[in-house]
Amino acid sequence: MKFQEKTILVERTQLKDDIFRFKVKTEKIAKESKPGNFLEIKVSDSNEPFLRRPISIFSIDGNNIEFIFQVKGKGTEILSKKNVGDQIDILGPLGYGTFKIQEYKTVAILGGGIGIYPLYEAAKQLKGKTKINTYLGFRTKEYVTVVKEFEDVSDKLIIATDDGTYGEKGFAIDYLKKAEKPDMIMACGPLPMLRAVKEYALENNIPCQVSLEERMGCGLGACLGCAVKVANSPKDAPEYWHVCKAGPVFEAKDVEF
Repeated sequence: MKFQEKTILVERTQLKDDIFRFKVKTEKIAKESKPGNFLEIKVSDSNEPFLRRPISIFSIDGNNIEFIFQVKGKGTEILSKKNVGDQIDILGPLGYGTFKIQEYKTVAILGGGIGIYPLYEAAKQLKGKTKINTYLGFRTKEYVTVVKEFEDVSDKLIIATDDGTYGEKGFAIDYLKKAEKPDMIMACGPLPMLRAVKEYALENNIPCQVSLEERMGCGLGACLGCAVKVANSPKDAPEYWHVCKAGPVFEAKDVEF
């Protein structure tokens, strides 16, 4: 069930020059939200910009929801200027495909860049049910965020940066491949990373859930702008799912990206 709600901004934290963490108080959205859901946020009281901005849920806490976003254009720049006490019009929770929270032996959490944020609530809800090994990748130390939060929910945490300026040098998936084989992978991040983890999962027969970050103009399946091809569908009549409705979380083997 989804709601359109006038939420109240109760906490605003600037994590980096262009990365912001917002906590909003909701009456309905938080109670219905699951790990992997996303929100469509109206950034302005005017119709400019007209479209809402899709942003993943970072954390669910009672009647509060947290989301983290990076300023990438006019819409997110307007949103970043909101102050504590301001109303924020939010539609959510959106997305049918969410992370499956159940007992596993070992789960590998793999995130890259701003793709780490949709993974936190899943890890938080898995804590105590399974062993959690987390691998997070960033371009450089200037982009490293929420390390403490992931430390608190992980049995093992490895941070990797492309240039080695923080943690290990290289890509997060390289350290996943060196570690014990998990019996579930949950991943979100840039497409090259997701393609690599899908290949690794298929080669090693490991179930893998991926959260895809596509442009979602409406979040409701009306604009048809977030299509992803269904794996093994006919070449002459390919089948597509829409990330905003069928996802954003999919079994990696079921989609081509």
